[in-house]
Amino acid sequence: MLFVSILWSPIRAQDYRIESDLLGDKEIPTDAYYSVQTARALENFQISGQYTNDYPNYVKAWAMVKWAAAKANTEAGKMPIETFKPIEEACKAVINGEYLNQFKVDLYQGGAGTSTNMNANEVLANIALEKAGFKKGEYDKIAPNDQLNMSQSTNDTYPTALKLGMLLSNEQLKNELQLLAKSFRAIGAKYIDVVKMGRTELQDAVPMTVGQEFHAYGAALEWEIANLERAQEALYVINMGATAIGTELNTPEGYAENCTNQLSTISGFDFVKANDLIAATWNLQSFVIYSSALKTLATTLSKISNDLIILSSGPRNGLFEINLPARQPGSSIMPGKVNPVMPELMALVSYRVIGNDVTVSIAASDGDLQLNAYEPVVGISIFESQKILTNTMKAFREFCIDGITINEDTHRKNLETTIGLVTALNPVIGYKKSSELAKEAKLTGKGILELVREQKLLTEEQIKKLLSPANMTGLDKAKYPNNKQ
Repeated sequence: MLFVSILWSPIRAQDYRIESDLLGDKEIPTDAYYSVQTARALENFQISGQYTNDYPNYVKAWAMVKWAAAKANTEAGKMPIETFKPIEEACKAVINGEYLNQFKVDLYQGGAGTSTNMNANEVLANIALEKAGFKKGEYDKIAPNDQLNMSQSTNDTYPTALKLGMLLSNEQLKNELQLLAKSFRAIGAKYIDVVKMGRTELQDAVPMTVGQEFHAYGAALEWEIANLERAQEALYVINMGATAIGTELNTPEGYAENCTNQLSTISGFDFVKANDLIAATWNLQSFVIYSSALKTLATTLSKISNDLIILSSGPRNGLFEINLPARQPGSSIMPGKVNPVMPELMALVSYRVIGNDVTVSIAASDGDLQLNAYEPVVGISIFESQKILTNTMKAFREFCIDGITINEDTHRKNLETTIGLVTALNPVIGYKKSSELAKEAKLTGKGILELVREQKLLTEEQIKKLLSPANMTGLDKAKYPNNKQ
């Protein structure tokens, strides 16, 4: 039966085409838009399982870079208009999200990004061939190297595509960060009049309001938005036209400037040509600057997250000042336990981003002479940091921050019993008497207000006035956004 089934099975149609490079022939799947150099990269770099198309903005950036280069070459008279048109169509299709599955090279690769550049060249060339009515592989009409890589090198297209991909993702990151800041501001507005004890070094300090505390978190995140906007300006400086090492070899007159302008028009970002293309080809300063901004954002998010964990601790035997939304049972052995999983997630993602920044710094400090071959790990680190920060901030906001409530009874009790309240009485009863009250409170376990009443140091009217939010906390509601007066 086995013999018969083989004898009568249909003849399998050829499902590959043969393409060649300087290393020889290679079988390429018939339906693939990539070619031989991509195929070799797929074999050589099976490393992380993270591919170019895991970051759609990065793929979009490559199409924009190739479109800008083709247009600049056409305007310089190097590329015929009949060649440019299908290339432009191919680039637009990729920008619109088509053919994403063809960009499959592992992000971890040797060769300073050559595999990724050739992947873009090959895919766009074959799409353009089909748009022009030809078949895949008819490279005598439109070729990956001769047309798609015209006046270019990996050493100028790769860093430019990285920067553009990062800028596109930075917009999403900033939008999510703005929403998170607004969520903190909303809590601040809701609880602007609820007085609590502020703490320094985890010890009672002086009064503040819950609203002030959460507005401060919002303000800190808004500072991070401004810092990201400053840092992204470093990514605007590009080296298109530098080709191999920055000498503009094989480029027509004015190409570098025109290509930069074309990319600005296509992308909407204000790119500028580096004033020294040789320096810009090996120097990774812009990536270090931007990665540092991601790191500072991570440190702020981690600090806020750990504050929330402390404030919600307990609930019976901790601070128990706020309630975090319960997201999952907290233990496989302790019934009823619920852990602060979302702040923990935000913190641990922040640690990863900080580690990625170290990688960027080390990679940027290395490299040899006119090129830094370790640029791929710089791109990987920054793209990952952008992605996990954006995704985690969204989850942090939706599943934690927007559901926070407070325990006003806890705050009221803390104010009644804390010794730290004595600082607010200094202007009326003096430092000496305040110190005596603090000492007695520690010895007896009584609250400051209890002692003040026992000793008839202040009238109830005076106590009420001193303990008003405005007097105790310096609260000026007008300076806080989203507050109803």
